Amino acid sequence: MIQQDMNAQVLFISHGGGPLPLLGDASHRAMIEFLQAIPASLHRPEAILVISAHWEESEATVLGSPKPEMLYDYYGFPPEAYTFSYPASGNPILAHTIISLLKKAGIPARLDAQRGFDHGSFIPLSLMYGDADIPVIQLSLIRGLDAAQHLALGRALTDLLDQNILVIGSGFSFHNIHAFSFGGRTSQDDKNNAFQDWLIEVCTREYSQQEREKQLLLWEQAPFARYCHPREEHLLPLLVCLSLAQRPAKVVFDDYTLGKRGLAFLWQ
Repeated sequence: MIQQDMNAQVLFISHGGGPLPLLGDASHRAMIEFLQAIPASLHRPEAILVISAHWEESEATVLGSPKPEMLYDYYGFPPEAYTFSYPASGNPILAHTIISLLKKAGIPARLDAQRGFDHGSFIPLSLMYGDADIPVIQLSLIRGLDAAQHLALGRALTDLLDQNILVIGSGFSFHNIHAFSFGGRTSQDDKNNAFQDWLIEVCTREYSQQEREKQLLLWEQAPFARYCHPREEHLLPLLVCLSLAQRPAKVVFDDYTLGKRGLAFLWQ
C-alpha cells in the first residue's frame, strides 16, 4: 500500500497580477506570504504539475521539454520583470503518462516540447520553491473554455493521486480586471464576497462528488458569477483540481489581492 503522506496533493491558488508578486507589489503582500509559507504544510513532491490559466490550446497539451525556457507572457512592466528565471527541469516521463491517461479517457491530447513556463507557473513557484529543484510540467486549458471538458480533464487524471506529485491549479477565484485596484485599495465588494462564499461552500462541504461537480458545471448560475469572471480562464483550473481530487477541499487562503478577495484551496 502507498503511504498516505506520499500521495498526490492538489492545490488551487489565486496567483495575482502578472509579475507583480516578484516585484514586491504591496497589494500582493498577503498572497506572497501565503505562497512562501504553504510548502511547510505540504510534503515534498517528486514533481509538480501546473494547470495554468495562461495557456489555452485546441486540445489538451502537456509541456514536454526536459528543460523548459521562460515565457514572459505579460507586457508593460519594468525591465527586471523580463529577467526572472526559474530553471526547473521538466519531466517528460510524467508528461507522457498524463497524455496516456487523457487519451485513455477519450480526451485528445498532445505534447509540446517547445513551450516554456508561463507566468502562471514561474511566478508562484518562485515564491513556493525558489530553489527550482523539483521537476515541473504544465497542462493547458482547452479552447472554448467549456466547464464540462475541464471537469473531465480532472477525472481523467485521478490515477495520479497515487503518485507523490503536487498538482497546482494556477488561476484566480476573482478575475475581473476592470474591478481590480492596482493601487492596492481594498473596499467592500458584496458581489465578490457572494461568489467567493459560494465557492467555499461548494468546494469544502460534504457534498457527494457528483453534486459538487454538478454545481461547478453550472457555475454561471452562482451569485454574480459573470461579474467575478467575465471570462472564465482563471476559474477553470479550480474545476480541474476539484474533479481530480475527488474529495472536499479546505480553504488555505482567504484574503485580498489587488484590492479583491481571492481564495486558495488544498486537497491532501
